[in-house]
Amino acid sequence: MSAPKYLLLTGICAGLLLACGDSKPPAPAVDLPASGDTVNTRDSDVTGAAWLGNHRWAVLAAPNETAGIADFSTGKIRQLGTGRPEAIRNPTTLFVSEDSLYVGDWSLRRTTLWTMEGRLVRSVPTSDAVRGSLPQARDALGRFYADLFPRPGADGSGNRDSAAVLRVDPTFNRADTIARLAPLDIAEVTGDAGRRFERRVFGGLDRWGALPDGSLWVARVYENRVDWRAPNGTWTRGEPLPDRVLEVTRYDRELFLQGFPPELRATAQQLPFAPIKPPFEAAFTGTGGQVWLEKSRAPTDSSRAYHVVDRKGQLAREVRVPGQRRILAVGDGAALVAERTPDGTRLLQVGLPAVGQPQ
Repeated sequence: MSAPKYLLLTGICAGLLLACGDSKPPAPAVDLPASGDTVNTRDSDVTGAAWLGNHRWAVLAAPNETAGIADFSTGKIRQLGTGRPEAIRNPTTLFVSEDSLYVGDWSLRRTTLWTMEGRLVRSVPTSDAVRGSLPQARDALGRFYADLFPRPGADGSGNRDSAAVLRVDPTFNRADTIARLAPLDIAEVTGDAGRRFERRVFGGLDRWGALPDGSLWVARVYENRVDWRAPNGTWTRGEPLPDRVLEVTRYDRELFLQGFPPELRATAQQLPFAPIKPPFEAAFTGTGGQVWLEKSRAPTDSSRAYHVVDRKGQLAREVRVPGQRRILAVGDGAALVAERTPDGTRLLQVGLPAVGQPQ
């Protein structure tokens, strides 16, 4: 081999070795245990939860119009507002701030405050200043955080505009826009009623959350990353997260249509479908301020994966839960997992393995 070719080959090999040495190792992955303490509920779909401590979790079942406290030390759920039917009508949001539980009600246009034991304290009405939006977080200064979507208009064309994350003063009289969210994934359809813009089934949606110190995170569905806004307003762009591309298959469509009564399925078939699934379907803030992204999955997958992203926007680890189960919330060393059953939903409190801990 001539000297120039040898030197060229040596340089290429050295570059490859250097690149391999600088490449970031994959994030550690852990599997949640398959069993744990159990509490059963007749609610068909538990949509949100928050850790209260001492084996207790606040749970929200918006489709069933209920909110309650699941106590794994007793194995029971106590519904909020029992004996006070005027307290809750259509609960939609649920979160914990300091030593209070907050439950937003869209029909009553207010957020009620409860003790960690489930006693009603007072309520905070929303206002026209935020078009009736309900808060989804509160910081240590008492400011609330809510999202505001554009007015859709008669034909839905308004949904082509971006939504906003608002920081609202404690009295709900003044709101500041602190972040912009991606517009909804919509498509133009033509039917008997004329032209309309409809949201695509399986389309992605930006997710967000706020921390007690006033930090804000936004999970960008199209860029597949988590950006952070510091309390002083500066932004940190997260790193792109690894993902596979999942096509929306015919089987996905059939499963979606099975969720409708038979008399409505013909109408549901006319809805537009996204060609591929988004990188994540849901997100929530975990203990320590980490962001948990629920990854999209194929119907045949044997587990569901979650990406845990730190406050620098970097992937810290992957957590997998078996079967069709979903993680609703995490606390200190534990996770609340939901599994649908023929009679409702099974809630499991399972230990959360530490990174490097034998499984």
